[in-house]
Amino acid sequence: MVETLQLDTAAGRFQALAAGPADGPLTLVLHGFPDAPPTFELLLRELAGRGLRAVAPWMRGYAPSPLAGPYDVETLAGDVVALCDILAPDGDRVHLLGHDWGAAVTYAAAALAPARFGPSLALAVPHPLAFLRAAATSAQAVRSWYMAFFQVPGAERVAAARDFARLERLWRTWSPGYALPAALRAEVWRCLRASWPAPLLYYRAMFRPVAEARRRLSPSSGIARRLTVPLLYLHGADDGCIAPSAARGAARYFVGAYRAEVIAGAGHFLAAECPDEIAGRAAAWIHGAG
Repeated sequence: MVETLQLDTAAGRFQALAAGPADGPLTLVLHGFPDAPPTFELLLRELAGRGLRAVAPWMRGYAPSPLAGPYDVETLAGDVVALCDILAPDGDRVHLLGHDWGAAVTYAAAALAPARFGPSLALAVPHPLAFLRAAATSAQAVRSWYMAFFQVPGAERVAAARDFARLERLWRTWSPGYALPAALRAEVWRCLRASWPAPLLYYRAMFRPVAEARRRLSPSSGIARRLTVPLLYLHGADDGCIAPSAARGAARYFVGAYRAEVIAGAGHFLAAECPDEIAGRAAAWIHGAG
């Protein structure tokens, strides 16, 4: 059974979906863009069936969680740590399973508070330094055109036009073999309408202010340091957003165990596309059989 939680933090009340035994290993499932926890419900059920306590919060900037910024990755990682303190107040290590922006937040949280996290997973977005290297040396920059577009004044109005038609096109392009079921589309679009333009502002916070962006990506800064938290990276072979090759060489950014696997037949939204396979790999990694 999937239940709804209300989690009160200093930043406000976060809402989350949850499933699984209360005493199971706690796994925070972090969504990305343009997405919301309802598309992860099947994954939550699969994780619960494997003995995990899976909790998927609406991230900051996504209604019904707090909408106010800032939206920089360090603030988002701080939200994750605050949720861990509520859900695991005795200090037990929490596992992260982050997709897309949730993957970026996973790297940041693991860098800033490594003692808080056990073996974790990132889906569809490689370590940020690996991604930047790919964007600078390959066609990944072309695939990531929307990141530049979102920097343009007025992009929020264009992206929201015709009931977010451009974002629907992203879903189709990024996961070419998958059609988002109508009921789930309705849930995601309801969230986007109530949240806009906060989800787009994540992308502006990547580069602004420029001095802060440079600091975050410096090898001596918190989120760019080599990670000690064991991490399994999963990427869909048919991802139309980020090429699997973008993760090449990412192992150099990890001190702890790191493994990368490509999922055949899956696109960008692989947690929605193949929740049973993702849950199986996640449970094996978290339980130590990875």
